[in-house]
Amino acid sequence: MPGVILGENDNFDYALRKFKKQVEKAGILSELKKRQHYEKPSIQKKKKEAAARKRLMKKMRKMQMM
Repeated sequence: MPGVILGENDNFDYALRKFKKQVEKAGILSELKKRQHYEKPSIQKKKKEAAARKRLMKKMRKMQMM
């Protein structure tokens, strides 16, 4: 669980930026978006396969450029 401890002279904006960075690193927002609506396992599988195809095509294009 992300958390920021403030010192005597710490700025609120600094603490907020630090907290946001910790939340992003922990992946809390992406997990929240993923759990917002139920997805059937078949749809999850299709999305996973589509993402794998997309990564493969990107890798192929990158190799052709070289």
